[in-house]
Amino acid sequence: MTDVLGRKPPRSRARLWVATILLLVYAGFVSLVTLWPDPSDLEFGSISDRVLNVLYRFGVPEWFGFDELEFTANIGMFVPLGFFLGLALPRRAWWLALFLLPGYSGFIEFTQATALESRVSSLLDVFANTSGGYIGLLLAMTMRAMIYARDRRVIARAIWERDAEIVRARQHPLPQQSVPQQPVTRREPDPATRLFEQPSQQRWQDPRDAPTERLPF
Repeated sequence: MTDVLGRKPPRSRARLWVATILLLVYAGFVSLVTLWPDPSDLEFGSISDRVLNVLYRFGVPEWFGFDELEFTANIGMFVPLGFFLGLALPRRAWWLALFLLPGYSGFIEFTQATALESRVSSLLDVFANTSGGYIGLLLAMTMRAMIYARDRRVIARAIWERDAEIVRARQHPLPQQSVPQQPVTRREPDPATRLFEQPSQQRWQDPRDAPTERLPF
């Protein structure tokens, strides 16, 4: 069967490589932001104040303060992480992300509580991070399901069109083109043939009666 079909085409690894690289880069960024020893070096306070001022200008109510912004930021920070993880995992192993995302968030909070004195850990942050990761995972799996369904439709239509062409070719075969017969031209024998291949009834009895032919040499 392999010889008939030819060499099996290789699988595409573009999605796996791109998603894995983006996942590692973004996970490193999240680790840097959340595990930096002194959060004041990152100027979170000034950035939060600027973001809140912009939100208030767009009509966000005053009760939405720093704690609510931090909770929302924790959700949004893990959305890309869950999305890249959903793209990197095999389709049948997507459920591993259900444990990896809260495990990674729990590792961050545990490290903040045990090794970083200037950090404050909270189970609420684990809940926010996990929620954001699950949102990103849902987006990734939805996109992969849509692409998978589209690919199946494209392949099915290509097979149908191929089979339709085969059926049409069998029902309406092309007329065979007749090759015109070339007229057979009789070539005159050369002088040597005329001299030595005379019919038996025309051969001479006496060599002196033989016809005279001028040979071309």
